[in-house]
Amino acid sequence: MTQTLTRQINKSSMISNYVLSVNKDSLPKEVIHEVKRRVLDSLACAAGAYDSKVAKILLKACSKVKGKYTAPLFGKGKNVFYEEAAFANGALVRYLDFNDTYLSLEPAHPSDNIAPLIACAQAYEKTGLDLILAIAIAYEIQCQLCDGASLRAKGIDHVTYGPFSTVSGAASLIDLDTEQLENALNISGVCNIATRQTRVGEMSMWKACAFSNAARQGLFAARLASEGMTGPAPIFEGTRGFETLVSGPIDLKLPSSGEPPKKILETYIKPYPVEYHAQSAVKAAVELHKEGLRLEQIQDVVIYTHGASYQIIGSEPEKWRPTSKETADHSLPYCTAIALRDGNVTDESFHKKNYRDSQMLRFMKKIKVVEDPKYTNDYPRSFGNRLEINLISGKKIVKEVLHPLGHPKNSMKDEDIFNKWRTLAEPHMGKDKIESQIETVMKLDILQDLSSLMPVFD
Repeated sequence: MTQTLTRQINKSSMISNYVLSVNKDSLPKEVIHEVKRRVLDSLACAAGAYDSKVAKILLKACSKVKGKYTAPLFGKGKNVFYEEAAFANGALVRYLDFNDTYLSLEPAHPSDNIAPLIACAQAYEKTGLDLILAIAIAYEIQCQLCDGASLRAKGIDHVTYGPFSTVSGAASLIDLDTEQLENALNISGVCNIATRQTRVGEMSMWKACAFSNAARQGLFAARLASEGMTGPAPIFEGTRGFETLVSGPIDLKLPSSGEPPKKILETYIKPYPVEYHAQSAVKAAVELHKEGLRLEQIQDVVIYTHGASYQIIGSEPEKWRPTSKETADHSLPYCTAIALRDGNVTDESFHKKNYRDSQMLRFMKKIKVVEDPKYTNDYPRSFGNRLEINLISGKKIVKEVLHPLGHPKNSMKDEDIFNKWRTLAEPHMGKDKIESQIETVMKLDILQDLSSLMPVFD
């Protein structure tokens, strides 16, 4: 008797079937354009991180691993095994906390997928349009998972969704079939659970590396699956699977088969290098500084914010006395205070001389953070922050921002992103090379050779 085995329909197979149903020729123009903007934005963030201690550690450590399939290290032009390039370059993109964001049941930085997928596309000699499709798919899968269930609520870090999104984006670059991709997803889900200790209390350099490590593991899972390695199934629904032990039930709502991925259009670019929930508070503070407000005039400040902001960046005592760059850029009181003082927030705002400044620490004692239910109820449709400031003179000032620049309801223009790249790349490249990089990225959809996509610094 012949027995016919039927593949069980589960979330891994759903993702696999959807991902490999999408055709690069069906991508809408607005998705292609947005991917190009995010690639340039990511390169800008990496450029801004290039002189950091973290960058020096990563570029040194990852330069020692070589192999047949290679990609260049950011800024160096030195080819290494592509999974190492994915790790190092991805961490540079993330270091400044300046890359894009998506906020839902679970928060994420979906452009964390970009550098790993660039490395993969370079290693496997794919075209620019191949890369664009891979990036759009990664955004889709990561954001749909974030819509489906919260990890943060269970003490698990958002990067735990990363191997699923990166391996989904890499599937077409490595030419996986549906069964191989399903196995790669299963491998990704069983062994890459990251705890949220990365993002609580006093933070470390690992904050920049957590997703790029997850992405590297996703690429490794894809490589294993391409050679025939199988993974435990069903990884999501199993009795000891992802939903049972990690996420709880995931309400996964993928697009229809063949429908192009568009979730990237719902994500947000950052105008300031701070945790996204602080963007509207920083914007309010910058506006008040421009209107003439100075720290010495202020009696006290109350920041009314939404629940996620309060929990992540506005409740722990470490946020009032940061001792690392990573803690400072995840501190709502510090980011607001430095914006009030200087009228802007840049990478220099997170140098030790600023976040350990005695005057700044004294001023931060005047700041109180309070959750406002109306902002919480409207989250994530808006990301409201309201500053209520009592002056020594007795006057009260109120400033509210709901949709900071970069939000889909207040989009950044192309020129804003070009200028972000120019500003962050200027210490490392001449003007002609800076402008040439913009031209290269903005014609990514017609590039046939990606070997020179990653910039090389002077």
